[in-house]
Amino acid sequence: MSDSLYTTILPGSAHWSMRVRRGMQLRFTDVEGGANLALLMYNPEDLLERYNAPDTLKGQHTFKLTRGNCLYSDMGRVFASMVDDDFGWHDTVCGTLSEKSLKEKYQVRSYQDCHNQWTLSGEHSFLTELAKYGLGERDLAANLNLFSKVITDDDGNLVFDASAARAGASVTLRFEMDTLVILHTCPHPLNPAADYPMKPVQVEMLKAAPLSDDDYCKHFRPENGRAFENNRLYHLGV
Repeated sequence: MSDSLYTTILPGSAHWSMRVRRGMQLRFTDVEGGANLALLMYNPEDLLERYNAPDTLKGQHTFKLTRGNCLYSDMGRVFASMVDDDFGWHDTVCGTLSEKSLKEKYQVRSYQDCHNQWTLSGEHSFLTELAKYGLGERDLAANLNLFSKVITDDDGNLVFDASAARAGASVTLRFEMDTLVILHTCPHPLNPAADYPMKPVQVEMLKAAPLSDDDYCKHFRPENGRAFENNRLYHLGV
């Protein structure tokens, strides 16, 4: 029997958002292989606090994200921890597909003509979801791209590694504080595909086990321990 409390499938070129409570998990699965799941995070109690990609990378001395890594806010707290990951390499430096890039790379299909097969940019998708919470363009930040591996070539250029795609790959985020989660399934901006990829992602919500003293993510880097202490102070009296 599945331990999932809620399950949905996000089709390709879709967007979604939800307030995820502390102590919950989201498990994402690339159903067909080749999906990109772009993610932004905000503190629903103070929307000025949001996911900080530079601090997440430099604080953990890494370029890629995988199991053990924590996703930092710009207040030095942990929004979520990557407690499981069998994909192994997630991008958080390349941003999202812009409206300009959508028109340059792909045939643009409108909802009026193509219904659910329309093509959306990541920029449009994020802004649509952000508007539901009174946020807008100035609130966009560098996002995480799950299931997208980006490497560097011999000249130092960023290159999308399409060979990493695998049907059934999954990653689980455990939320360490209440978090407004904004998602879309539009293509990665460096995806070289000639046709707009329409790849679905399964989203499952689960209850997380209590945080243990020897938690893998908490001790993955010394900086993570300090960030978890910031979370503890934030939740004192709650």
